Amino acid sequence: MNPLVTISIPIYNCADFLEACLESVRLQSYAHIEVTLINDQTPDNSVQIAEEFIQKHQLENWRIIHLAKNSGLSVVRNKGIDTAKGKYIFFLDSDDQLFPETIAVMVGCAEESQMDLVVGNVETVNVNTGVTSDMFKIDAEEKSLKGNIVIFEAFVKGKYPTTSWNKLISVNFLRNNKLYFTPGLYAQDALHSFQVGLKLESIGFVQEKTYQYFLHENSVIHNRNKKHFDNWMTIASEIDACLKSEKSSERRHLILLHLIEFKNITLIMNWRAQKNEQLWKESYCNYKTLTKLNCMDYFSNRFSKSIKKADLFNRLPTYLGLKLFKWRWGR
Repeated sequence: MNPLVTISIPIYNCADFLEACLESVRLQSYAHIEVTLINDQTPDNSVQIAEEFIQKHQLENWRIIHLAKNSGLSVVRNKGIDTAKGKYIFFLDSDDQLFPETIAVMVGCAEESQMDLVVGNVETVNVNTGVTSDMFKIDAEEKSLKGNIVIFEAFVKGKYPTTSWNKLISVNFLRNNKLYFTPGLYAQDALHSFQVGLKLESIGFVQEKTYQYFLHENSVIHNRNKKHFDNWMTIASEIDACLKSEKSSERRHLILLHLIEFKNITLIMNWRAQKNEQLWKESYCNYKTLTKLNCMDYFSNRFSKSIKKADLFNRLPTYLGLKLFKWRWGR
C-alpha cells in the first residue's frame, strides 16, 4: 500500500526559485502525492508561475490555497497541516528542491517501522559559489529510535536537525498532539522541533541525501536581526516554562540541558549576525532571568564541564559577560 503524502509549499517572494522547486516535486518517483501551494499574499508573480506550471503539466492533485492576508510562515505551515489529505506531510520551502527518490525512500522508512517522523540528510548548496556542504547532518547512527526519553535525548544532543522541512511527519501525530506552529515567530522551527521532540515515540533516519537547501543572500541564516533575537527569547521562555511544569526528573534534566545550549548558541549567532553590543547585552540580560544550574548541579557529574562552563559564562554581570564573550568568540 502506498499512502498519500502531502507536500506543503509556501508561496511568498519566491519567483526566482519556484519553478525549479516544483519541477523537483513533479519528478518524484513516488506517485501518490498531493501538493498544496499556500499563497501568503505574495507581492511578486510567484502565484502566476505556480498556476502556469500546474496547467502546463496537467497536475490534477496540485492546488493553490490563498490566505486572506499575509500571515507569516507559521500560519502557512499550520494551514498545510489543517488541509492535508495525506497520511504524511512534508514541508518543502519554495527556494529548495527534492531529490527524485526523496519521498519514496522516506515513506519506505516510515511504513516499514511505523514511524511518526522520518528525517533525511541535506545537501546545502551555496548559490553564489556552487560549493556543497553538510550543514544539517544527521549524527544518529541508528536507523530508528523508539521511546520518548531516548528520542528526546537524541534531540537535545543534536543527533538530528531541528528544521521543520525535510521531515516526513504523520499528520495524525501532529493533529492529535496539537503540534501547530506558533504564529508570529520568525524562528518557528526551533520551538516546533522542541515541542515535537517532547511528544515523539518513534523516529526514523534516512542517511541518503533527501533535500537540497539553497543558501543565498535572502536566506534567513544571513539576515538575522533584532526581531530574531527577540524571537529567541520567546522560544527560550517557552522552553523554560516547560522545564518548570515538567514532573519527570529525567525530562527536566534534558530540558535544562537544551535551554542552556539554546541560550549559548543563540548568543553566538546574535553576535555573528550583527556584532551589536547593545543588542547582544539585551539578549544576555533577558536570558539571565531564565532557569540556571543550581549550586548542587555544579558538583554533580550529571552535567558536563562544557555545560557548566556555558551556564557560568551566561550568568555573569553583563559588562563582564560581554568582555569575556568577545574574547572567546569575537577574535
